[in-house]
Amino acid sequence: EMEGGSSLERGNKGDRKKGEKLGSILQPKIEPFVPRKGYDPRELRSWAKRTGFVSTFSGETERSVSGRRELNEGRTNNNNNTNHNGGFGDRSDLEKGILEKNDSISPKIEIDPILGRTRKRRNEIEPIVRIDNGRDNSGGARVENEMQSIGATETVLRATNIEKEEGHNGNREDGGAFGNVQKKDGEGVNVYPDGEDSGDGGGWHQSPRIICGLRDNPGYVPIIFYGLQHYLSLAGSLIFIPLIVVPAMGGTDKDTATVISTMLLLSGMTTILHTFFGTRLPLVQGSSFVYLAPVLAIMNSREFRNLTEHRFRHIMRELQGAIIIGSIFQCILGFSGLMSLILRFINPVVVAPTVASVGLAFFSYGFPQAGACVEISLPEIFLVLIFTLYLRGISIFGHRVFRIYAVPLSAVIIWAYAFFLTAGGAYNYKGCSPDIPSSNILIDACRKHAYTMKHCRTDVSDAMRTAAWVRIPYPLQWGIPIFRLRTSIIMIVVSLVASIDSVGTYHTASMRINAKAPTPGIVSRGIGLEGFCSVLAGLWGSGTGSTTLTENIHTIDITKIASRRVVEIGACFLILFSFIGKVGAILASIPQSLAAAVLCFMWAMIVALGLSTLQYTQTASFRNITIVGVSLFLGLSIPAYFQQYLPESSYILPTYLIPYSAASDGPVHSGNKEFDFAINALLSMNMVVTLLIAFILDNTVPGSRQERGVYIWSNAEDIIATTDDPSSSLSDYNLPSKVSRCFRWAKCLGVH
Repeated sequence: EMEGGSSLERGNKGDRKKGEKLGSILQPKIEPFVPRKGYDPRELRSWAKRTGFVSTFSGETERSVSGRRELNEGRTNNNNNTNHNGGFGDRSDLEKGILEKNDSISPKIEIDPILGRTRKRRNEIEPIVRIDNGRDNSGGARVENEMQSIGATETVLRATNIEKEEGHNGNREDGGAFGNVQKKDGEGVNVYPDGEDSGDGGGWHQSPRIICGLRDNPGYVPIIFYGLQHYLSLAGSLIFIPLIVVPAMGGTDKDTATVISTMLLLSGMTTILHTFFGTRLPLVQGSSFVYLAPVLAIMNSREFRNLTEHRFRHIMRELQGAIIIGSIFQCILGFSGLMSLILRFINPVVVAPTVASVGLAFFSYGFPQAGACVEISLPEIFLVLIFTLYLRGISIFGHRVFRIYAVPLSAVIIWAYAFFLTAGGAYNYKGCSPDIPSSNILIDACRKHAYTMKHCRTDVSDAMRTAAWVRIPYPLQWGIPIFRLRTSIIMIVVSLVASIDSVGTYHTASMRINAKAPTPGIVSRGIGLEGFCSVLAGLWGSGTGSTTLTENIHTIDITKIASRRVVEIGACFLILFSFIGKVGAILASIPQSLAAAVLCFMWAMIVALGLSTLQYTQTASFRNITIVGVSLFLGLSIPAYFQQYLPESSYILPTYLIPYSAASDGPVHSGNKEFDFAINALLSMNMVVTLLIAFILDNTVPGSRQERGVYIWSNAEDIIATTDDPSSSLSDYNLPSKVSRCFRWAKCLGVH
């Protein structure tokens, strides 16, 4: 007999009415929220207050969470007492678990913390009644009716086949899009997709929006098409850095073509290494914009400003030595397992402003370069925006061409337009030749047009005439690297920034392809391998380190391709193209103003991708928006303070390079020139200052794990348990069997 006065043996109406009253207490009915006109947050709050609804995403729902935990305990006791109470069990523990602290369990209605409205579900919520199998059908039916009449919460709600709306990038919505929210005792509440409590059993669930999954092999012809498509969508990140850096270093057009070929080779090699021995996620490796700011700071130091002979080779050798030292530190950080400890302090509130500052750092460099030829740069910016925003939904033969190929397609169109301008005489000036360097021009009327001719004409590059048809990039092709303490310190710190950037990319990519988040050991393994790949970049002399490109997230979103095999085939094509010298020469012939215009869009995309990481936190939290706002502002303002100490460089350097010459002229003067150079350079970099401020604030300002959006990584035990289960999404991170047998001792790297 129940303590509430209702019994399965009694069937009179009076007792049933009592049971219905009890049911109304245990599970009150909540009227649905129907907005009167559009979406009004005040109307939603009024409805929640009137109905007593408590959002499961709220950071203030600890009492509700504890109530659900007690409810689960009541269910366990109920099952244990089934045999003693005619298959139904004692319900007193259940009622105590519900009514204690006067908490009522309301139906789980998910409110999107960003949009502030209920999430759309495809299928209805199915009730599953837990009834002992040993009972007869009539008894089971009587139990079911009685449970409905008394409103008991023995019913378990299960939502099946949930999908997100179009704007949520196709992630599975097992309980939300924001990661496992942690309770005080460290147990996960299922909010991240593919969380430990998602109930999917850890299996691989491919999103309907993904065309090609991680293990899929679409066939010979599609795999070649998808591979080329994947890298074409990343063209802006792979080839445009040398077009800006090499000429500023004093390199020739042939040097630019050689560096581009070297970058293609290294990107192909390191991507294949990462898909086999790194995290094994379908992520392209390449020259990251994280390394661009320190490269500009080093090359504009005082000792390199007046060099005229072999300036490019000398700067490249110094960059090689610094990259090698910084990469060795990154290897130690990853392969020693230290990165697993640092991961505890890296969260979206730290990653978001840091990645965003990488793009914002070049606001003084982007359009000043592109503005040299506005008749080319402005059409390029407008065209790429039209393709990515206004024409993104147009499909041609089943492919959204304008969205996937926005950057290369717009660049080719504007390049052809610039060719017609050049051929039509738009940049012909009487008595002026574009082949004569500006330093050798004697006529004042021609000297003022030299800059325009250099940035706008399509025939000023002699790379096509000087580059060989076949040339294989080789290590130490620029000479023996130069190792110096000051540049090594800079690259060590930059490698740490690159590692934090990659951590955010790993986590987001795993969610995009609907895989479980990797373990800290696997993340450490990926960071360690990135360090090894950057050592290769230092040996070959690409001018920058190699790391996981942040733009991978955008590429997976727009191409819907997440296959390792596709990425590997595309990498093989990059290696093949790197051996053809004319390919690098063609790319080196792109006008500098056109390259700068494309980079304006790429840097803006990095800012957007960085800030999008905040979706895993409570974006309306005053704590979070304050940390991000302060980090970004001071990350721009403090470097500006260091960049104003430029008494000499304004007469030597172009205007757009002045902010990157603070290393030699900054305000720090300790008496040690090596230390002064390193500190002035680091504090003049936006990403370093932003990371430092965000890291300190996020790890010292109090905030719940849910509010901070703490990254939830899988456990190493999960990897061990799924090693022999090919259907498990965690097994996708396992190294090839022959390799894993050789490194079984490296438990800290997730090698099993």
